[in-house]
Amino acid sequence: MPFLDFSGETIVMTHSDAEIDALLDMDLGMGDEDWTPTPHGRFLAQVLAEHNMVEGKSVLELGGGVGNHSIILARQNPSHLVITEVTEGLLATTRENVERNVPGADFVEYRVADWLDLDGQFDVLVSNPPFARSGRQNRRYFIDELILNSHKRLTAGGELVFIQSSMADIHRTRRDLKRNGFDSRIVDQASGAFRDYYFEDKAFMAEIELVPDGYERDEEDNYIETLFVIAATLMPWTPPDFAHIPTELRDS
Repeated sequence: MPFLDFSGETIVMTHSDAEIDALLDMDLGMGDEDWTPTPHGRFLAQVLAEHNMVEGKSVLELGGGVGNHSIILARQNPSHLVITEVTEGLLATTRENVERNVPGADFVEYRVADWLDLDGQFDVLVSNPPFARSGRQNRRYFIDELILNSHKRLTAGGELVFIQSSMADIHRTRRDLKRNGFDSRIVDQASGAFRDYYFEDKAFMAEIELVPDGYERDEEDNYIETLFVIAATLMPWTPPDFAHIPTELRDS
């Protein structure tokens, strides 16, 4: 049993094995600037394929990358799918892979955007937020941004779906989601060995020592992280009348 076990919260699969295999079958091209899907990305793809959380819904995917999540989402019949990347070049790879694997998907829209800096509200927001190599002093920056500000991009009762490592502090994430009006659950979890580049970053290795349940060591002394796919529903809330918020801003 994993040292962090949320299996009581996990959701029953909504696709058969054959349907899952079909969703995961894709032809991906890559440019020099593109990242090969990481264990985070591969596990999120597997979970998205096993659980259709987007059929008939408007969907925002932050950071399409090579499109391994975008293709699955497009194949699950959303009403509208907006996919972002931070540059035109990266977004071109996403578009090419989606169009090759899901031809005729005219409900898909592509936008260059820096994380949550875009217009619109959506029923579902999906992302694999950067962490170990986030490029921010606060490695949790992109996770924290989702928790604090994704409500601006979600419809009432909308769902935030993302993946994170135990090293990013799953306990803090669950507490912060609740504090910010989300009802969260673990869709699925998986454990695996550290990537080589973790050990190359001494600051990172020092930081994770301070994270409760950040990792474990197995019988062969391997470092093991656990990946969690989290689904968090934005719960209804109305500021009290005495809140210091102008009337015209209360719904934003």
